[in-house]
Amino acid sequence: MRLFTATIIFFSSFVIAENNYPIVLIHGFMGWGPEEMGNYSYWGGKSNYIKDLADDEHKIMAVSVGPISSNWDRAIEAFYQIKGGQVDYGSSHSEKNKIIRMPNEKNYVGLYPQWSEENPVHIIGHSMGGQTARMLNYLLTQEINNNNGEKEESALLGKSHLGWIKSITTISTPHDGTTLSHIITSTIPYVQYFAGIAGLFGNNYFHFDLEQFGIKKQKNETWLSFITGLKDNSIINTKNFSAYDLSLPGAKDFNGYSQASPDVYYFSFITSTTKKDEKTSFHVPFDNTPLLNKARAKLIGSRSGYWADGTQTDSLWFENDGVVNSISMFGPTTGVNGSDPIIEYDPKDLLITGQWYWTKVNRMDHWSVIGHFGSEEKKLRGFKIIKRHIKLLKNLQ
Repeated sequence: MRLFTATIIFFSSFVIAENNYPIVLIHGFMGWGPEEMGNYSYWGGKSNYIKDLADDEHKIMAVSVGPISSNWDRAIEAFYQIKGGQVDYGSSHSEKNKIIRMPNEKNYVGLYPQWSEENPVHIIGHSMGGQTARMLNYLLTQEINNNNGEKEESALLGKSHLGWIKSITTISTPHDGTTLSHIITSTIPYVQYFAGIAGLFGNNYFHFDLEQFGIKKQKNETWLSFITGLKDNSIINTKNFSAYDLSLPGAKDFNGYSQASPDVYYFSFITSTTKKDEKTSFHVPFDNTPLLNKARAKLIGSRSGYWADGTQTDSLWFENDGVVNSISMFGPTTGVNGSDPIIEYDPKDLLITGQWYWTKVNRMDHWSVIGHFGSEEKKLRGFKIIKRHIKLLKNLQ
Protein backbone atom coordinates (compact mmCIF):
# COMPACT_ATOMS: atom_id res chain seq x y z
CA MET A 1 0.00 0.00 0.00
CA ARG A 2 2.88 2.36 0.79
CA LEU A 3 4.44 1.80 -2.65
CA PHE A 4 1.10 2.46 -4.33
CA THR A 5 0.67 5.74 -2.44
CA ALA A 6 4.20 6.91 -3.33
CA THR A 7 3.58 6.16 -6.99
CA ILE A 8 0.36 8.17 -6.99
CA ILE A 9 2.09 11.14 -5.36
CA PHE A 10 4.94 10.98 -7.85
CA PHE A 11 2.59 10.72 -10.82
CA SER A 12 0.40 13.54 -9.53
CA SER A 13 3.41 15.82 -9.12
CA PHE A 14 4.26 15.33 -12.77
CA VAL A 15 0.72 16.17 -13.81
CA ILE A 16 0.17 19.21 -11.61
CA ALA A 17 3.55 20.79 -10.91
CA GLU A 18 4.44 22.09 -14.37
CA ASN A 19 7.09 24.80 -14.51
CA ASN A 20 7.39 27.42 -17.23
CA TYR A 21 11.16 27.92 -17.05
CA PRO A 22 12.72 28.78 -20.43
CA ILE A 23 14.87 26.25 -22.24
CA VAL A 24 18.27 27.41 -23.49
CA LEU A 25 20.02 25.53 -26.30
CA ILE A 26 23.83 25.59 -26.55
CA HIS A 27 25.44 24.38 -29.76
CA GLY A 28 28.62 22.33 -30.01
CA PHE A 29 32.02 22.63 -31.66
CA MET A 30 31.81 24.43 -35.03
CA GLY A 31 28.17 25.22 -34.33
CA TRP A 32 26.26 28.39 -35.10
CA GLY A 33 23.48 30.62 -33.82
CA PRO A 34 19.94 31.37 -35.05
CA GLU A 35 21.07 34.40 -37.07
CA GLU A 36 23.69 32.47 -39.05
CA MET A 37 23.69 29.98 -41.94
CA GLY A 38 20.59 31.47 -43.54
CA ASN A 39 17.53 29.29 -42.95
CA TYR A 40 19.58 26.22 -42.04
CA SER A 41 19.30 25.79 -38.27
CA TYR A 42 21.88 24.11 -36.04
CA TRP A 43 18.91 22.78 -34.09
CA GLY A 44 16.93 20.96 -36.77
CA GLY A 45 18.68 21.60 -40.07
CA LYS A 46 16.02 22.46 -42.65
CA SER A 47 13.52 22.31 -39.81
CA ASN A 48 13.79 24.69 -36.87
CA TYR A 49 13.49 23.06 -33.46
CA ILE A 50 13.41 26.45 -31.73
CA LYS A 51 10.09 27.18 -33.44
CA ASP A 52 8.78 23.62 -33.65
CA LEU A 53 9.27 22.89 -29.93
CA ALA A 54 8.05 26.21 -28.53
CA ASP A 55 4.59 26.78 -27.10
CA ASP A 56 2.70 29.67 -25.51
CA GLU A 57 3.97 28.97 -21.99
CA HIS A 58 7.57 27.87 -22.51
CA LYS A 59 10.18 29.97 -24.23
CA ILE A 60 12.93 28.17 -26.16
CA MET A 61 16.01 30.15 -27.13
CA ALA A 62 19.44 29.40 -28.54
CA VAL A 63 22.73 31.14 -27.83
CA SER A 64 25.52 31.67 -30.35
CA VAL A 65 28.90 31.12 -28.68
CA GLY A 66 32.41 30.80 -30.11
CA PRO A 67 32.39 27.65 -32.30
CA ILE A 68 36.06 26.85 -31.62
CA SER A 69 36.57 28.72 -28.34
CA SER A 70 37.20 27.13 -24.95
CA ASN A 71 34.38 26.10 -22.64
CA TRP A 72 35.27 28.94 -20.26
CA ASP A 73 34.95 31.55 -22.99
CA ARG A 74 31.80 29.94 -24.42
CA ALA A 75 30.15 29.76 -20.98
CA ILE A 76 30.93 33.43 -20.31
CA GLU A 77 29.42 34.36 -23.68
CA ALA A 78 26.33 32.24 -22.99
CA PHE A 79 25.79 33.99 -19.64
CA TYR A 80 25.80 37.48 -21.15
CA GLN A 81 23.70 36.45 -24.12
CA ILE A 82 21.03 35.14 -21.76
CA LYS A 83 21.26 37.80 -19.03
CA GLY A 84 22.48 40.71 -21.13
CA GLY A 85 25.51 42.98 -20.79
CA GLN A 86 29.14 43.35 -21.79
CA VAL A 87 31.07 40.08 -21.96
CA ASP A 88 33.78 39.94 -19.27
CA TYR A 89 36.07 36.90 -19.34
CA GLY A 90 37.60 37.85 -15.97
CA SER A 91 40.87 39.58 -15.17
CA SER A 92 42.87 36.48 -14.18
CA HIS A 93 41.65 34.32 -17.07
CA SER A 94 42.30 37.11 -19.56
CA GLU A 95 45.77 37.85 -18.23
CA LYS A 96 46.76 34.19 -18.09
CA ASN A 97 45.62 33.47 -21.63
CA LYS A 98 46.55 36.86 -23.10
CA ILE A 99 43.07 37.62 -24.40
CA ILE A 100 41.00 40.79 -24.50
CA ARG A 101 38.98 40.82 -21.32
CA MET A 102 35.94 42.73 -22.63
CA PRO A 103 35.75 42.76 -26.45
CA ASN A 104 33.61 45.67 -27.63
CA GLU A 105 31.90 43.46 -30.20
CA LYS A 106 30.41 41.24 -27.49
CA ASN A 107 27.75 43.30 -25.73
CA TYR A 108 24.25 41.83 -25.63
CA VAL A 109 20.71 43.00 -24.87
CA GLY A 110 19.82 39.67 -23.24
CA LEU A 111 17.47 36.88 -24.29
CA TYR A 112 16.10 36.53 -20.75
CA PRO A 113 17.14 39.54 -18.61
CA GLN A 114 15.05 38.38 -15.62
CA TRP A 115 17.20 35.24 -15.27
CA SER A 116 17.74 34.63 -11.55
CA GLU A 117 17.18 32.12 -8.77
CA GLU A 118 13.46 32.92 -8.93
CA ASN A 119 13.49 32.62 -12.72
CA PRO A 120 15.84 29.72 -13.56
CA VAL A 121 16.37 28.02 -16.91
CA HIS A 122 16.76 24.53 -18.30
CA ILE A 123 19.83 24.07 -20.50
CA ILE A 124 20.23 21.56 -23.32
CA GLY A 125 23.67 21.24 -24.87
CA HIS A 126 24.66 19.22 -27.91
CA SER A 127 28.19 17.81 -28.16
CA MET A 128 30.65 20.36 -26.73
CA GLY A 129 27.58 22.42 -25.76
CA GLY A 130 27.03 19.96 -22.91
CA GLN A 131 30.50 20.70 -21.52
CA THR A 132 29.79 24.41 -21.92
CA ALA A 133 26.55 24.04 -19.94
CA ARG A 134 28.46 22.39 -17.10
CA MET A 135 31.11 25.13 -17.20
CA LEU A 136 28.39 27.78 -17.04
CA ASN A 137 26.93 26.12 -13.96
CA TYR A 138 30.39 25.96 -12.40
CA LEU A 139 30.98 29.68 -12.98
CA LEU A 140 27.52 30.50 -11.63
CA THR A 141 28.00 28.57 -8.41
CA GLN A 142 31.63 29.36 -7.61
CA GLU A 143 33.02 32.67 -6.41
CA ILE A 144 35.98 33.05 -8.77
CA ASN A 145 39.02 34.93 -7.42
CA ASN A 146 41.55 36.98 -9.34
CA ASN A 147 45.33 36.65 -9.16
CA ASN A 148 45.42 38.72 -5.95
CA GLY A 149 43.13 36.32 -4.14
CA GLU A 150 40.27 38.80 -4.28
CA LYS A 151 36.89 38.16 -5.87
CA GLU A 152 36.60 38.92 -9.55
CA GLU A 153 34.50 41.98 -10.30
CA SER A 154 31.95 41.23 -13.00
CA ALA A 155 28.26 40.43 -13.32
CA LEU A 156 29.09 36.71 -13.28
CA LEU A 157 32.50 36.02 -11.77
CA GLY A 158 33.21 36.65 -8.10
CA LYS A 159 29.58 36.13 -7.14
CA SER A 160 27.45 33.10 -6.33
CA HIS A 161 24.33 32.54 -8.42
CA LEU A 162 22.87 29.40 -6.87
CA GLY A 163 19.67 28.01 -8.32
CA TRP A 164 19.87 29.80 -11.66
CA ILE A 165 19.93 26.50 -13.59
CA LYS A 166 17.14 23.98 -13.00
CA SER A 167 18.45 21.19 -15.21
CA ILE A 168 21.27 20.34 -17.60
CA THR A 169 20.71 17.94 -20.47
CA THR A 170 23.59 16.80 -22.65
CA ILE A 171 23.24 15.16 -26.05
CA SER A 172 26.24 13.30 -27.54
CA THR A 173 28.57 15.20 -25.20
CA PRO A 174 32.24 14.16 -24.69
CA HIS A 175 32.22 14.50 -20.91
CA ASP A 176 35.45 12.51 -20.71
CA GLY A 177 36.79 13.83 -24.01
CA THR A 178 36.86 12.29 -27.48
CA THR A 179 39.65 10.33 -29.14
CA LEU A 180 38.75 12.14 -32.35
CA SER A 181 40.39 15.22 -30.82
CA HIS A 182 43.55 13.16 -30.24
CA ILE A 183 43.49 11.83 -33.81
CA ILE A 184 43.08 15.30 -35.30
CA THR A 185 45.80 16.93 -33.21
CA SER A 186 48.15 14.02 -33.96
CA THR A 187 47.50 14.21 -37.68
CA ILE A 188 47.57 18.01 -37.84
CA PRO A 189 50.05 19.15 -35.17
CA TYR A 190 49.18 22.82 -35.59
CA VAL A 191 45.41 22.52 -35.66
CA GLN A 192 45.13 25.67 -33.50
CA TYR A 193 47.02 27.63 -36.11
CA PHE A 194 44.67 26.53 -38.88
CA ALA A 195 41.67 27.27 -36.67
CA GLY A 196 43.07 30.76 -36.18
CA ILE A 197 43.26 31.23 -39.94
CA ALA A 198 39.65 30.06 -40.11
CA GLY A 199 38.73 33.20 -38.19
CA LEU A 200 39.45 35.11 -41.38
CA PHE A 201 36.49 33.66 -43.14
CA GLY A 202 33.77 34.62 -40.71
CA ASN A 203 30.97 36.43 -42.54
CA ASN A 204 27.23 36.96 -42.32
CA TYR A 205 26.69 33.23 -42.71
CA PHE A 206 29.15 32.01 -40.11
CA HIS A 207 31.10 33.75 -37.35
CA PHE A 208 34.13 32.37 -35.52
CA ASP A 209 33.70 34.94 -32.71
CA LEU A 210 37.42 35.15 -31.89
CA GLU A 211 37.50 38.84 -30.97
CA GLN A 212 38.91 38.01 -27.52
CA PHE A 213 42.06 36.81 -29.31
CA GLY A 214 42.22 39.95 -31.43
CA ILE A 215 41.49 37.87 -34.51
CA LYS A 216 39.79 40.35 -36.76
CA LYS A 217 41.12 41.49 -40.09
CA GLN A 218 41.48 45.26 -40.27
CA LYS A 219 39.95 47.12 -43.17
CA ASN A 220 43.19 47.94 -45.00
CA GLU A 221 45.26 45.01 -43.76
CA THR A 222 46.69 42.60 -46.33
CA TRP A 223 45.95 38.88 -46.05
CA LEU A 224 49.68 38.15 -45.81
CA SER A 225 50.12 40.59 -42.92
CA PHE A 226 47.15 39.16 -41.07
CA ILE A 227 48.19 35.51 -41.45
CA THR A 228 51.78 36.34 -40.43
CA GLY A 229 50.44 38.07 -37.32
CA LEU A 230 48.55 34.95 -36.31
CA LYS A 231 51.83 33.23 -35.47
CA ASP A 232 52.24 35.59 -32.51
CA ASN A 233 48.64 35.28 -31.36
CA SER A 234 47.96 33.69 -27.99
CA ILE A 235 45.49 31.21 -29.51
CA ILE A 236 48.37 29.15 -30.89
CA ASN A 237 49.91 27.78 -27.68
CA THR A 238 47.07 27.92 -25.18
CA LYS A 239 44.89 25.47 -23.33
CA ASN A 240 42.14 28.07 -23.56
CA PHE A 241 40.89 26.49 -26.76
CA SER A 242 38.40 23.85 -27.89
CA ALA A 243 41.06 21.34 -29.01
CA TYR A 244 42.26 20.98 -25.43
CA ASP A 245 38.83 20.99 -23.80
CA LEU A 246 37.65 18.20 -26.10
CA SER A 247 40.74 16.07 -25.53
CA LEU A 248 40.97 13.34 -22.91
CA PRO A 249 43.45 15.30 -20.72
CA GLY A 250 41.45 18.53 -21.06
CA ALA A 251 38.17 16.87 -20.12
CA LYS A 252 39.86 15.16 -17.17
CA ASP A 253 41.13 18.49 -15.89
CA PHE A 254 37.65 19.98 -16.13
CA ASN A 255 36.03 16.97 -14.46
CA GLY A 256 38.46 17.38 -11.59
CA TYR A 257 37.03 20.70 -10.46
CA SER A 258 33.47 20.57 -11.77
CA GLN A 259 31.19 18.12 -10.00
CA ALA A 260 27.43 17.74 -10.21
CA SER A 261 25.59 20.45 -8.26
CA PRO A 262 23.23 19.15 -5.58
CA ASP A 263 20.33 21.32 -6.75
CA VAL A 264 20.47 20.62 -10.51
CA TYR A 265 18.81 17.79 -12.44
CA TYR A 266 21.17 16.08 -14.92
CA PHE A 267 20.31 14.07 -18.03
CA SER A 268 22.50 12.62 -20.78
CA PHE A 269 21.68 11.05 -24.13
CA ILE A 270 24.19 8.58 -25.55
CA THR A 271 24.26 8.15 -29.32
CA SER A 272 25.88 5.26 -31.17
CA THR A 273 26.18 4.44 -34.86
CA THR A 274 28.68 1.54 -34.71
CA LYS A 275 28.73 -2.19 -34.00
CA LYS A 276 31.51 -4.56 -33.00
CA ASP A 277 33.31 -6.37 -35.81
CA GLU A 278 33.70 -9.90 -34.46
CA LYS A 279 36.76 -10.56 -36.64
CA THR A 280 38.79 -7.59 -35.45
CA SER A 281 37.02 -6.51 -32.21
CA PHE A 282 37.03 -2.97 -33.62
CA HIS A 283 33.83 -1.03 -34.23
CA VAL A 284 32.46 -0.32 -37.69
CA PRO A 285 29.59 1.99 -38.68
CA PHE A 286 26.12 0.74 -39.54
CA ASP A 287 25.22 0.98 -43.21
CA ASN A 288 22.71 3.77 -42.62
CA THR A 289 25.35 6.05 -41.04
CA PRO A 290 25.54 9.30 -43.05
CA LEU A 291 28.55 9.40 -45.35
CA LEU A 292 30.02 12.42 -43.56
CA ASN A 293 30.24 10.41 -40.33
CA LYS A 294 31.11 6.97 -41.71
CA ALA A 295 34.85 7.44 -42.18
CA ARG A 296 35.24 9.10 -38.78
CA ALA A 297 33.16 6.41 -37.09
CA LYS A 298 35.46 3.75 -38.50
CA LEU A 299 38.54 5.73 -37.47
CA ILE A 300 37.37 6.24 -33.87
CA GLY A 301 36.29 2.60 -33.78
CA SER A 302 39.85 1.37 -34.31
CA ARG A 303 42.17 3.92 -32.69
CA SER A 304 43.18 4.52 -29.10
CA GLY A 305 43.42 7.80 -27.26
CA TYR A 306 45.76 8.84 -24.47
CA TRP A 307 45.60 10.76 -21.23
CA ALA A 308 48.37 13.11 -20.12
CA ASP A 309 50.20 10.36 -18.20
CA GLY A 310 50.36 8.13 -21.27
CA THR A 311 47.53 5.83 -20.18
CA GLN A 312 45.75 4.40 -23.19
CA THR A 313 42.02 3.92 -23.77
CA ASP A 314 40.71 0.37 -24.06
CA SER A 315 38.26 -1.31 -26.44
CA LEU A 316 35.26 0.16 -24.59
CA TRP A 317 36.13 3.45 -26.31
CA PHE A 318 35.63 2.05 -29.83
CA GLU A 319 31.84 2.44 -29.89
CA ASN A 320 30.99 5.92 -31.17
CA ASP A 321 28.56 8.15 -33.05
CA GLY A 322 31.00 9.35 -35.70
CA VAL A 323 32.42 12.18 -33.58
CA VAL A 324 32.35 11.19 -29.91
CA ASN A 325 33.08 7.89 -28.15
CA SER A 326 29.79 6.65 -26.69
CA ILE A 327 31.40 5.72 -23.36
CA SER A 328 32.28 9.39 -22.87
CA MET A 329 28.66 10.56 -23.11
CA PHE A 330 27.15 9.06 -19.95
CA GLY A 331 28.52 11.75 -17.64
CA PRO A 332 31.82 12.92 -16.14
CA THR A 333 33.84 10.00 -14.75
CA THR A 334 37.55 10.86 -15.05
CA GLY A 335 38.04 13.65 -12.52
CA VAL A 336 40.48 13.30 -9.62
CA ASN A 337 37.52 13.12 -7.24
CA GLY A 338 35.95 10.23 -9.11
CA SER A 339 32.79 9.94 -11.14
CA ASP A 340 29.59 11.91 -10.71
CA PRO A 341 26.64 9.70 -9.68
CA ILE A 342 25.36 8.22 -12.96
CA ILE A 343 22.43 5.80 -13.43
CA GLU A 344 20.19 4.72 -16.28
CA TYR A 345 16.98 6.73 -16.63
CA ASP A 346 13.82 4.85 -15.67
CA PRO A 347 10.53 6.74 -16.12
CA LYS A 348 9.18 4.94 -13.05
CA ASP A 349 11.88 6.38 -10.76
CA LEU A 350 11.53 9.46 -8.63
CA LEU A 351 14.06 11.88 -10.07
CA ILE A 352 16.50 13.57 -7.72
CA THR A 353 18.98 16.39 -8.23
CA GLY A 354 22.75 16.02 -8.23
CA GLN A 355 22.66 12.77 -10.22
CA TRP A 356 22.98 11.95 -13.90
CA TYR A 357 20.23 9.98 -15.68
CA TRP A 358 21.33 8.49 -18.99
CA THR A 359 19.36 7.24 -21.98
CA LYS A 360 21.02 5.40 -24.86
CA VAL A 361 19.89 5.95 -28.45
CA ASN A 362 21.24 3.19 -30.68
CA ARG A 363 21.76 3.52 -34.44
CA MET A 364 21.82 7.28 -34.11
CA ASP A 365 24.81 9.35 -35.21
CA HIS A 366 26.15 12.63 -33.86
CA TRP A 367 24.32 14.85 -36.34
CA SER A 368 21.08 13.05 -37.16
CA VAL A 369 19.95 13.39 -33.55
CA ILE A 370 19.65 17.16 -34.07
CA GLY A 371 18.29 17.03 -37.61
CA HIS A 372 21.30 16.86 -39.94
CA PHE A 373 22.45 14.57 -42.77
CA GLY A 374 20.63 11.36 -41.85
CA SER A 375 17.45 9.87 -43.27
CA GLU A 376 14.16 11.62 -42.63
CA GLU A 377 13.20 8.73 -40.36
CA LYS A 378 16.30 9.17 -38.22
CA LYS A 379 15.91 12.93 -38.02
CA LEU A 380 12.25 12.60 -37.04
CA ARG A 381 13.25 10.07 -34.40
CA GLY A 382 15.80 12.53 -33.01
CA PHE A 383 13.22 15.31 -32.94
CA LYS A 384 10.73 13.14 -31.05
CA ILE A 385 13.39 12.22 -28.47
CA ILE A 386 14.11 15.88 -27.77
CA LYS A 387 10.43 16.82 -27.76
CA ARG A 388 9.60 14.06 -25.29
CA HIS A 389 12.48 15.10 -23.05
CA ILE A 390 11.42 18.74 -23.06
CA LYS A 391 8.02 17.60 -21.83
CA LEU A 392 9.79 15.88 -18.93
CA LEU A 393 11.75 19.05 -18.13
CA LYS A 394 8.56 21.11 -18.04
CA ASN A 395 7.18 18.77 -15.40
CA LEU A 396 10.15 18.82 -13.03
CA GLN A 397 9.30 20.16 -9.61
